[in-house]
Amino acid sequence: MTVKLVVLYTQPDDAESFDQHYLGVHGPLVDELPGLQNWDTARLVAAADGGEQTYYRMAELYFADQDALQAAMSTDQGRATAADYGRIAPPGSRMFIAAVD
Repeated sequence: MTVKLVVLYTQPDDAESFDQHYLGVHGPLVDELPGLQNWDTARLVAAADGGEQTYYRMAELYFADQDALQAAMSTDQGRATAADYGRIAPPGSRMFIAAVD
């Protein structure tokens, strides 16, 4: 069963610097994850329900299954990507694993 890693980034203090790092450094790290089928990212521009816009950016990373995701994250590339997430993710950012129906 295909799974995706869903990453939600809260509002950064400096959006321009965050995006420069995210697109210029973090994205290329993600691109090299072994077993990654596809991924995309987007800036969130509005809360459609009228509530607080808690999150600034999201990413969805697709893998064949849970084992492929875990294998990717246990590689040197996966550890480097996770470490960079730890450096750039504003407090309150979250990661979820979702089963794709």
